[in-house]
Amino acid sequence: MSNPAAEVLVTLARRYVRAAPGSWGKATLAERYLNPWLRDHPRLRATQTRFGARFALDTQDLIQRYLYLFGVWEPDMTHWLERRLCPGDVFVDVGANIGVFSVLGSRLVGDTGRVIAIEASPTFHRRVLQHAELNGCKNIRAVNAAVSDERKMLRFILASSNNMGANSIVPYDGPAESTFDIEAVPLAEVLQPDEVARARVIKIDVEGAEGGVIRGLAPLLDELRPDVEIAVEITPDRMEQLGDSAEELLEIMRKHGFHTYWLPTDYSAGTYPHAIRRPAAPVRWREPITGETELVFSRIDAAALS
Repeated sequence: MSNPAAEVLVTLARRYVRAAPGSWGKATLAERYLNPWLRDHPRLRATQTRFGARFALDTQDLIQRYLYLFGVWEPDMTHWLERRLCPGDVFVDVGANIGVFSVLGSRLVGDTGRVIAIEASPTFHRRVLQHAELNGCKNIRAVNAAVSDERKMLRFILASSNNMGANSIVPYDGPAESTFDIEAVPLAEVLQPDEVARARVIKIDVEGAEGGVIRGLAPLLDELRPDVEIAVEITPDRMEQLGDSAEELLEIMRKHGFHTYWLPTDYSAGTYPHAIRRPAAPVRWREPITGETELVFSRIDAAALS
């Protein structure tokens, strides 16, 4: 049963977190109250992001809830992409989810650029198309496919609708909320020659399957433009369950002349108000990868990527 008074308070508190100047109390409000409330009392809303795009959201899901609450998903990644992508560039979004970064990239690369939004989930692929149309993004080429190092059928498993972006091919012993099968292909077979030649940023977020994606991308690495940068969310424990390793991935990138940078990423709601005000830049990383980590690979040799 809904609580009208609580709903009004949540609406006012969300407005404060999103729009009020300063950051007093926002972290606690978001972490302790708003995030769990919006998860357990889902709202279906059309909402505008901080970069001006509109998305149709269900706050039961983590990514969509943060977009509704904060107007942004992954503030540090958003800030980095805004500094990287320019008109005429190509942006490849592997694991596009509902299209947040694809729509952002579409705005940044402009009419002369292109975004390739690759998403394995048929449901999310339809959401990418929906959000591209909602925002008038005619430069997005949406592809419903999985990406790996060879052609093969893969089964994706979703454990919970509270984080629908966690669709993964990693084996899962618990009760599955949904599954689907889809053919995987190497990224070299998805991208057109012009897209390979013009790719400025390739972003890979595939919930443990990043080893296969990078092996499939390896034949293209020397064909990419010199200033290309590749962002990969690495999850070592999930990779190991698929027989892959973060060390192998890092070695492939090193062999092709890429240096490794760490982009701070924290998915706790309480960290978002600070990250929005002061987004971090990728810094050089030379340590082993022991937990979920957002890495940026660049041919720039520096202490940090400005």
